[in-house]
This record gives sequence, C-alpha cells and structure tokens, in this order.
Amino acid sequence: MRTRQALIRAASEEFDLYGYDGTSLARISSVAGMSIGAVTFHFPTKVHLADAVQEEGLSVTLAALERLSAETMTPLRMVIDLTLELTRLMEQEPSVRAAIRLGRERPGTEAWSDAWLPTVRGLLDRAYESGQLRTDALPADVTTLVEHLTSGAEAYLRRRMGSDPAFESAVAQLKRVWHLALVGVSAEGPAVPRQTGSSESPAQTG
Repeated sequence: MRTRQALIRAASEEFDLYGYDGTSLARISSVAGMSIGAVTFHFPTKVHLADAVQEEGLSVTLAALERLSAETMTPLRMVIDLTLELTRLMEQEPSVRAAIRLGRERPGTEAWSDAWLPTVRGLLDRAYESGQLRTDALPADVTTLVEHLTSGAEAYLRRRMGSDPAFESAVAQLKRVWHLALVGVSAEGPAVPRQTGSSESPAQTG
C-alpha cells in the first residue's frame, strides 16, 4: 500500500504539471524512485494509473464535502465555505489538481466538478427557498457563478504556482471576489449586460 500511494503521489504531480499526454510511466517511475517493473506491478498501464489519480483526487474532495456538511450554517454560507475549501484543496493537493486536469483531458471520465456541483445546486435551492437569495438570483445561475469562480481560481493557480513564491493565496483572493458578488459592484443599481451580437453600440446602450 505504501508503494501504491507513493506512485499515486508521484503520478499526481506529473499529471498535474504535464497532463495525460505529456506524462509517461517511465517518468513517473523516475520521480517515484522506483523501477518501471514496480510501477507496472501496481498499474499495468498509464490508463490504470490515471484512473487511480482521479479516484484519489475525488476521494479527497468528497472527504472535504463530508466534513463541511457536518457543520451547522446557512445554505448560502455553506456554498461559500465549500468553494473556499475546494480552492484550498486545489492549492495544496496535487491529486486534486491532477484530477481536474485529467477530467478535462480524458474523454469519458468523470469531471471533478461532478463530485460537488450537485451539492452546490441543492444548497442553492434551499437558500433560494428560504429567502437568502434575491428573487432574480436563480439557483441555476448562481451555480454557474460558482463554476466560474472555481475555474478562475484554478486558472490563477496554474498561472502563478512556481513563478513567484510570494503570490497571493487563491483562497484569500476568492474571499474578496465573493464579497463583491454578494454586495454587487454597480453604484447605479442593477446593470443588464447587452445581448451578444447586438448591433447597438456601447454609446447607444449607455
């Protein structure tokens, strides 16, 4: 089991950095400090190892969801804390980052967001029914907002990790973005974006 876990850790780091196509069993064996025979004993092919890495990332994510669900808080507060926890996992857990990337690069495999989006949608439905959301803040739309926020946090991490040891925590950044989302940014009241493809100019719509 120790050998298997060491291989999953090494594979997580490689898949996270180089993706599925850019990672080889030979490279993983080198990073793990094991022979290729030791790798293929546990994982006969790269497919098997990628499956194990995705399962590990999803398992870590589901464990975090379970911990949060045991706490007592309002549904909207839990959605916010959940996104912050997901971002913390992306920041600290190579298996989670690898699971996200592999879910995109391997057609037919489970996307990382499939593990937590249903929970978010259920919480937002409850938040809407209890009056925590504005009547025009529909749960489906707020769920889309959550997807964009977590995707943005991942993009930020991939752009900054390794480039500057002093870069701002993605969790701290997301807290500020959530504050803006909750209080709004327009001092002039609600602003409705133009429809894509509109022939009106900005001056005409302003």
